[in-house]
Amino acid sequence: MVLGLGPAKTTSATTQVTRARNWSFDSWRAKPIHQAPIYNDQKALAAAEERLRRYPPLVFAGEARRLTAGLARVVEGKAFLLQGGDCAESFAEFSANNIRDTFRVLLQMAVVLTYGAGLPVVKLGRMAGQFAKPRSAPTEKIGDVELPAYRGDIVNGFDFEPASRQPDPERMVQAYNQSAATLNLLRAFAQGGYADLHQVHRWTLGFVANSPAGERYKDLANRLDETLAFMAACGLTSETTPQIAETDFFTSHEALLLPYEQCLTRVDSTTGDWYDCSAHLLWIGDRTRQLDGAHVEFLRGVRNPLGFKAGPSLTVDEFIRLLDVLNPDNTPGRITVISRMGAGNVLGKLPGLVRAAKREGRAVLWACDPMHGNTIKSANGYKTRRFDQILSEVHDFFSVHRAEGTHAGGVHFEMTGQEVTECVGGAQAITEEGLADRYHTHCDPRLNASQALELAFLIAEHLKAERLDVERKTVAVGGM
Repeated sequence: MVLGLGPAKTTSATTQVTRARNWSFDSWRAKPIHQAPIYNDQKALAAAEERLRRYPPLVFAGEARRLTAGLARVVEGKAFLLQGGDCAESFAEFSANNIRDTFRVLLQMAVVLTYGAGLPVVKLGRMAGQFAKPRSAPTEKIGDVELPAYRGDIVNGFDFEPASRQPDPERMVQAYNQSAATLNLLRAFAQGGYADLHQVHRWTLGFVANSPAGERYKDLANRLDETLAFMAACGLTSETTPQIAETDFFTSHEALLLPYEQCLTRVDSTTGDWYDCSAHLLWIGDRTRQLDGAHVEFLRGVRNPLGFKAGPSLTVDEFIRLLDVLNPDNTPGRITVISRMGAGNVLGKLPGLVRAAKREGRAVLWACDPMHGNTIKSANGYKTRRFDQILSEVHDFFSVHRAEGTHAGGVHFEMTGQEVTECVGGAQAITEEGLADRYHTHCDPRLNASQALELAFLIAEHLKAERLDVERKTVAVGGM
């Protein structure tokens, strides 16, 4: 462990300026801030922050640097990024089974994508910290009652009651404790044998097994078994080759609640750089990417790999200026641009950004979030997403990059291993009427395991086509 583990006290450490000019770990407090809760009890807030500053880091600088190196390989077209997990983690649904089920669906998706792309897959969970959510309005009204909006369990409660909706700083401490327990289990799964490729059949959830995606996965797993048997005959087994038995798994979340993020920001004792030790990668949402805002100010100074959401309102000028601020050294793997244009907007909005980055030689990892631009309200009042619109955005994302000669580097999904009915369509043919069967999300609708796996196969087909196209061009150049 290479981090200074002590709290950031009022010493030279707090006044230390990182490589980012005129930055300190609390300089964000002088900037305008959006999507921030209002805490009525400032003494309770200060007490919670003081406790968090004394707690151990959740992740370490060396892990964040290893993720940056993996993402740099994605930028070079030598790997692919899979980022997925809950819309918003909750205290009520916290259980080992839910963590395990989401983790193994991500493992399944990664195997499918690896086969399609012929590339290693960087696995990044929206887990162990994805508790805060931006809202379109500061309040919510039901009938004649108006209360503060639900901003995620790290801020307030989901129940529509005055006491529940009051922001409570003690929830930050509970979120930290749940994140620590989640990370502990994820590390055990990733390094303790559960991720062994010999377990591919056991990763299939019961309700997925008999679905069309489950049948395709079973066939792929059988082929993988044959490959592993051949490798074992050559002396390559789980015992001799750790890559077969273990996997790297990283965590990420939107860095929305800045008091929490600041409390977990520490100095790396080997480099003197600041790292936000709440997760390996942090991203800025589409509602908080103001160039003069607090969120951009805070994240520009930490050395974690970063992401920011690129919605249809992002102009080319704003895009380039964000890259200037967040990645002034143009470090490969530092920045992931998460496109979330919405079906129908990609072909008109994304090419300009891609061309600008290419023209200026910017090291950008391009990822597609086909979820957040495609949220609708069903006839019976449920917030949902249509599988065909999600698929359409993914398809157009790959089409743009193929046309521009750039690498479609990754995907970003809200999904769960639970058997939910929150997104309509897919091979399961979930209808709007069927949404009520198992609609459990506290915030946005998620793909269930079967839908996520089905989408992974469709993405794998795009990746395979991209790989074959590159191979054909290489052969053509070699033959000239």
